[in-house]
Amino acid sequence: MRAGFRYRNLRHLGGRLVAAGSIAGVSLLLLSCGASNTIDFLYVTSNLQNPGQINAYEVNSESGALHQIADSPYPSGGRNPVYEVTTPSGLNLYVANHDDNTIVEYAIGTDGKLYPLHTVNTPGTEPVALAINSTGTMLYVLDYYAPAAPGQPSYTDLNPGPGALIAYPINSNGSLGTPLATGAANYFPVQCFPTSLAVTPNANFVYVTNTNAVVVTTSPPVTGTVPILPASCPASGTVSAFSVSSSSVAEVSGSPFSTGSGSEPTGIIADPGNGLLYVTDSLFNQMYTYSIQASGALSLMSTIATGTMPMGGTVVNAKFLYITNFKDGSISIYSLSSGGPSLITTSNSGSSGPLCIIADPDTERYLYTADYIGGSVGGAELNPSTGTLITNQGSPYATSGQPTCVAAITHPGGNKNGL
Repeated sequence: MRAGFRYRNLRHLGGRLVAAGSIAGVSLLLLSCGASNTIDFLYVTSNLQNPGQINAYEVNSESGALHQIADSPYPSGGRNPVYEVTTPSGLNLYVANHDDNTIVEYAIGTDGKLYPLHTVNTPGTEPVALAINSTGTMLYVLDYYAPAAPGQPSYTDLNPGPGALIAYPINSNGSLGTPLATGAANYFPVQCFPTSLAVTPNANFVYVTNTNAVVVTTSPPVTGTVPILPASCPASGTVSAFSVSSSSVAEVSGSPFSTGSGSEPTGIIADPGNGLLYVTDSLFNQMYTYSIQASGALSLMSTIATGTMPMGGTVVNAKFLYITNFKDGSISIYSLSSGGPSLITTSNSGSSGPLCIIADPDTERYLYTADYIGGSVGGAELNPSTGTLITNQGSPYATSGQPTCVAAITHPGGNKNGL
């Protein structure tokens, strides 16, 4: 889901990065899709325009086809929206605008329409990923750069430094409270060039991937300065681990955990059973499975091949794991029936540059990918017995260009808002 994952600034996402997707621009097939056969609402952030855009779609229950709702797209409230999440209640959507260092909260109406409510600035700069806990009480934000020490220049691409995890309590009306603090700091440091984060379903732990390298999805970068790894950061990727609650965040003993020499971890997915964590490596084209100990510490269980430049992922029905491969435009499909993942097959995502991936939350029958390079959303129906995918009718679906991530709610979710 996180979906997702995360990604580094391609300067529009336009040059270097870390996490989200696109599919070939094909005209949207408009199908009859009224309230009676709408099972979900799907939201897709796109960063081609300034300000960014959010495309909103109805999901057809019979085919999984997408139909863009009236008034869509909506402004993202800032430049370069790169990530989004919805609350478990389906009442709110949060969007990270990378270039403005903002998180925008939206109310979701009964018809799937979006209503901007509040905007907050993150303590650091360049938010790249979001995650929300299963109870909908905490929003976790990953800033590419942490705040600089008092009296020191801010961290930028010309003066790079470590990243930051920020923990926002979510108020009953969906607004974000004051970030949790340790001492005078309202953030928790991670290592360099972080890309993604995940919360375990039991809400006890948060994990962050630190590439400690600049992941390049297009070469050379279109604009901007490619940061140089600060001397204070390690030369290989790691995963930072935190024990969390509604009132505290504490780094797990032994954190950060190495993902191996030369590795560049980009995507991270927490298994629904709380016991496993899946981490993708965009340099070595492989995925690591870690067991989560009672303390939150990680122990490597296995390593398995992926496609080229794996990014985001999602677990469906607790039986299958789907990983997007940015460079070859594919989805790797794994069975989880034997505990750790085993490869079933590789499927075409519908276009090029898939980043985020999500299953429809109502039935988990349909999968959708944000395909950054192709500029559209890919849709597929999964076989509940085998996990294999068949492309949806009308897929890929048009977006506002350069889609970066996907989020969804079940159709009844917005009713409690009264909007």
